[in-house]
Parts: sequence; C-alpha cells; structure tokens
Amino acid sequence: MRMVDLIEKKRDGLELSTEEINFIIKGYTDGSIPDYQVSALTMAIFFKGMTERERADLTMAMVESGDQIDLSKIEGIKVDKHSTGGVGDTTTLVLGPLVAAVGVPVAKMSGRGLGHTGGTVDKLEAVNGFHVEIGNEEFISLVNKNKVAVIGQSGNLTPADKKLYALRDVTATVDSIPLIASSIMSKKIAAGADAIVLDVKTGAGAFMKTLDDSRELAKAMVRIGNNVGRKTMAVISDMSQPLGFAIGNALEVQEAIDTLRGEGPEDLTELCLTLGSHMVFLAGKAGSQNEARELLEKAIKDGTALETFRMFLSSQGGDASVIDDPQKLPKAAHIIELEAREDGYVSEIVADEIGTAAMLLGAGRATKESEIDLAVGLVLKKKIGDKVTKGESLLTIHSNFEDVSEVKELLYNNIRISKEKVKAPVLIHEEITQ
Repeated sequence: MRMVDLIEKKRDGLELSTEEINFIIKGYTDGSIPDYQVSALTMAIFFKGMTERERADLTMAMVESGDQIDLSKIEGIKVDKHSTGGVGDTTTLVLGPLVAAVGVPVAKMSGRGLGHTGGTVDKLEAVNGFHVEIGNEEFISLVNKNKVAVIGQSGNLTPADKKLYALRDVTATVDSIPLIASSIMSKKIAAGADAIVLDVKTGAGAFMKTLDDSRELAKAMVRIGNNVGRKTMAVISDMSQPLGFAIGNALEVQEAIDTLRGEGPEDLTELCLTLGSHMVFLAGKAGSQNEARELLEKAIKDGTALETFRMFLSSQGGDASVIDDPQKLPKAAHIIELEAREDGYVSEIVADEIGTAAMLLGAGRATKESEIDLAVGLVLKKKIGDKVTKGESLLTIHSNFEDVSEVKELLYNNIRISKEKVKAPVLIHEEITQ
C-alpha cells in the first residue's frame, strides 16, 4: 500500500477502504507517513468529502491510536455531554451534579481552556482545594459512590487526532465537516461513554456561525456515534449572545450554584434541562424526555441537585462551603459598571467579542502558557431584547487592574442598542436524533 496512491484515490473522489484508513492513521501516528503527504490527503478530503462509513472508520482509527478509558466497572449507562464551545458556557458545571442527582453516572474527562475563559477544570479549580489529579481506580470509585466525578484528560488519548489537528491548523483544512466530526467524536468515544449528547452551538460566538453549517456538523457527529455503536443525539443551541450572565471562572461557578438552586438565568437553566433530559433518557432512567425533565426539575426544587454538587466538590478536595457562601470564591479587586450611552433596546451582543473582552481581563488563555486569573470576568445585566435607559448598567466588569478603558471600548463596540424593540433569539433551534 502506497500513500501516494491513496492521496490520488481521494483526490479523484473515490472511497477509501477501512484497511486504507487504518494504514494512513497508523503510519501518520508512528511517523512513517510524512506531514506533506497527510496535508495533501486532508486537502483532498476538504474538497471531496468522505462517506458515512469512511467517517466512522477514521474516527475509530483515531480512537485506537492511543489509550481508551475503560468505564465498565461503573454501574449503569455512562452518558457524556460535549459542547462545541461558546461564551459563558457553564452547562457542564450544572449538568454533572444535576444528572447525577437522578442516578445517571457522569464520568467526566475534562481539560483546560484556550480562549475566552478556562475549561471545566480551570473553572472548578476556582473552588479552593478542588483537584482532578486522581487515579483511574479512585475516579471509578467516586462515580459509583456519588454518580459524578471529573478527571483530567489522559496525555495519550487519540494522539492521531492531536497530530492531525495541528497539521490541519496550519494547512487551511480545519473547516472540513468530516474531519471536525471525526476529531470530536474520536475523543468522546475514547473517553469510554456508552451514549453521547452533543450541544452544537450556532451563531456569532460559535465555531459554526450559520444554522446550516451547525446542522451539517450535528448530523455528521450523530451518524458517526450511532454507526460505531454509541447512542448519540444532538441539540443545536444558540450562541449569538453569551449563555447565561457570567463569563469568567469563579463567576461561572457562582452562576452554576445559583442554577442548581433554581435561581439561575432562564436560558442556561432551559438548555441544561433540555440536554439533561436527553442524557437521562439515553441512560434509561426515564421512559420519555418529558419524564426525564420532570425528574431533573424535581432534583432542583427539592435541593438534591445542589447537595450532589456539594458532595462532588468535597470528594475531590474542594471547599464545598462556597455553596452556602460564594464570597469564598476568588474575588476581583475592581468592580466596574458599563453604563448604557443611550435609551433603547439591546439589539445585539456579539458573543465572541464579549468573550475576547473577558480574555483581555485575564479570564482566558491567549496561548497555552498564559496564566488564568480565576477571579475576573464579566456579568451581563441585559440580554438581547431587553429595554435599557441611558446610564443604566449593561454589565459588570470584574477586574484586577483599574484601567479597563480598552475592555470598555471593545464592549461598547459589540453591544448594540436600537430604538426599535428586538425579539430575543431562539435558544433551541433543533434536536437531531438520527
């Protein structure tokens, strides 16, 4: 088998066999196939696409290139949730304890963030003492005991995907649906889940900016998951404005606590209930989506969800007293209001630029080496469609430096106010099961 023949085959729009895909991924992982040949192949895939069978084979070849997490000792159906990212996306912090509270095991492997705010691990580390450096045996034991635990990502999970993504990043082949879908799904499958719920974002703050592109990606990932034996479904949710109110690590932990108490933002609560009901249903804990949602709503109302969060934090070394006293979370030195310059209605909040403003404060990483400031960020006071009067606060800036003029200007340029009333965007666009 020669790589040049396989590049030619895909260039001409022909289908690669399972054996050929395995040969490519094995050779690229061990270094026997060079970057320049795989670059040519990814460009051919970019233009010619891949069949459903090719996508499933590529996903499994990347899964098998490294470690796979064995969760078989955890009782019950393990359901994982993946979000394609966004601004103020606090869903994992809420969903873990919420779904665990109704008996669904959540064995979560999470990483650190690169971008607007930290990843799930960074956010949780805003709770003093919390750590994810636990062995596999302890991880499995905690999930069996508490129904929820979070562990740091394995260094050798899908090494082929890491290598391939780095190459795509410098060869203008990132925006390929088959390659994006296989990349995301390979990591989820290697992490050991029995079923997967995908939260595919759409809008200004999302990786996929249009509904058509988000739908195409969602369908591609759902098909891959189901084709390789994982029950998979997707929700397409709005990211034209930040989700919830908080953007920043400690601020998002506080918002998660509020949401689990039943006092969180309406959009974050609704999305968590939608995603959570699918997780509970796929885990076989409810006979329908409606029944699953009722279980989750009850867990919030009777305090079970919040108590599960308390137990989860405590079991991994965290100071769970932050649930009763959020003032113990890291606090910024300066709290500054961004006042509206005119009367009207909020017509646009450009999510990715708002995220950039939070990153400039130190809430996220511009590079892998950047240090995150867990205390800083933004808390929105207004969302799209809300009425605002001149001088009223649009949002609160939490900063550890006094001069925030650059951040303010970026925010003013990306929060637009119109004289005419504007409708709030639809939160859930579609749900895709097959």
